[in-house]
Amino acid sequence: MSRRLVSPSAARAVSPQNAEEDARTHWFRLWVLGSVLVIAQALMALSAAQAQARPAPDGFADLAEQLLPAVVNISTTQTVSMDRGPVIPDFPEGSPFREFFDEFFERHGRPDSSPRRATSLGSGFVIDAEGYIVTNTHVIADADEVTVTLSDDRALTAEIVGRDPKTDIALLKVSPDGALPAVRWGDSDASRVGDWVMAIGNPFGLGGSVTAGTISARARDINAGPYDNFIQTDAAINRGNSGGPLFNLDGEVIGVNTAIFSPSGGSVGIGFAVPANLAKQVVNDLKDYGRTRRGWLGVRIQTVTPEIAESLGLDEARGALVASVTQGGPAEAAGVQAGDVVLTFNGRPIDDMRQLPRIVAETEVGADVTVDLWRDGERASVSVELGELEAAEDSGLLASNTVPTNPAAPGAVGGATLLGLTVRPITPEMASTFDLPQDTPGVVITDVDAESDAADKGLRPGHVIVEVNQAPVANPDEVRAALDQARDAGRSSVLLLVQRDGTMSFLALKLG
Repeated sequence: MSRRLVSPSAARAVSPQNAEEDARTHWFRLWVLGSVLVIAQALMALSAAQAQARPAPDGFADLAEQLLPAVVNISTTQTVSMDRGPVIPDFPEGSPFREFFDEFFERHGRPDSSPRRATSLGSGFVIDAEGYIVTNTHVIADADEVTVTLSDDRALTAEIVGRDPKTDIALLKVSPDGALPAVRWGDSDASRVGDWVMAIGNPFGLGGSVTAGTISARARDINAGPYDNFIQTDAAINRGNSGGPLFNLDGEVIGVNTAIFSPSGGSVGIGFAVPANLAKQVVNDLKDYGRTRRGWLGVRIQTVTPEIAESLGLDEARGALVASVTQGGPAEAAGVQAGDVVLTFNGRPIDDMRQLPRIVAETEVGADVTVDLWRDGERASVSVELGELEAAEDSGLLASNTVPTNPAAPGAVGGATLLGLTVRPITPEMASTFDLPQDTPGVVITDVDAESDAADKGLRPGHVIVEVNQAPVANPDEVRAALDQARDAGRSSVLLLVQRDGTMSFLALKLG
């Protein structure tokens, strides 16, 4: 009888005990392999993080040596009128005081009222080898003459190519004998809080001064202008550093040093720089056109508070609430309405109201952009062809930045007290009492409960409620109906469009 030969490995495979051992071995190998992969991924992630977060440099000497030649000192002179000298009382003839002043002026001479020359100092940096230099607008404001002193002590007279007070950026041009050492712009959006930075400038007239520190914060709003988005740094910045560059460790300009916070007037470690991504667009416009060309949407906006978000049925407080639409502007042509909330602009989310003006301004004039809105409890989209802000300012279009008015609809002549407000139709008598145009739409507030939410929100007699929950109202009954509708919908607050001091704005009141 023939025997079937079985290999040792095959013999093990048919044993239950061996099968269990093989299973354990198999799973152990998988566990080891998995652990190795996890460790490898962790090491790769750590390596990537270390590549992004650089360690503190050993020093800044090499970087400073490379960049110092491109940083310049700026001095300006201007004529200051002295035609208003000391005010001397006109004493009557024979008065002992008159004799005293006459004798004093005979000895010391009368005050000199001739014009004087005033000087100021600042910093700048060469951004183009042909001689284009960036600085701050306030450094060269009202200057009759601007002188640029290079790192090799050459002094050149500069021409002012253009300036932009809204961002405090200015562009100068000098005519050197040859190419100048220049620096390049960096990506300020890529900078992070804690990154090392270096500032070079002309503090107190001490040219070529280098200081270093870190980025303390980003997107700071210091109420300096409509496009505030400052980089905050603790690198020492003092008077005279204005207009100088803020560098990253790659030697790229990521900011233009502009302002400091200081009770003493000297550096206390809180300096602010205009981000490079904003500054370079302004510089390009000044170079190409001699002025800025910003995108213009044609709306007046306000913050979406949690109460306003709830009253509009929005999931969270985000976006920019359109308070009014400029007549004849791009937004009106596209169908944007007061009460819309701008959620995204040209694909970029608007998390905070302050972002929208900056993003619009950075967008090319004439571009067709998609604007996503929140309207009547749901999303909507419109396409807008952007205008030019400067052209709108020159034409006076911005002066009519209010929603259109319509004649008040007829209604009850009596008043009603709602949410701590007494409101009445705008009759000719009411319009005369509160100095309102006869065709003002809405209902006028005649009294406010001092303990009410309305009083806390700043509503006063003479203010006009134009809409309630984005529905026009012309009499107290319509106001009451809108409030009841909001309560029936389970809302805890109601949205009012209010005209006060000649402007329109939205505010949310708690439903009592």
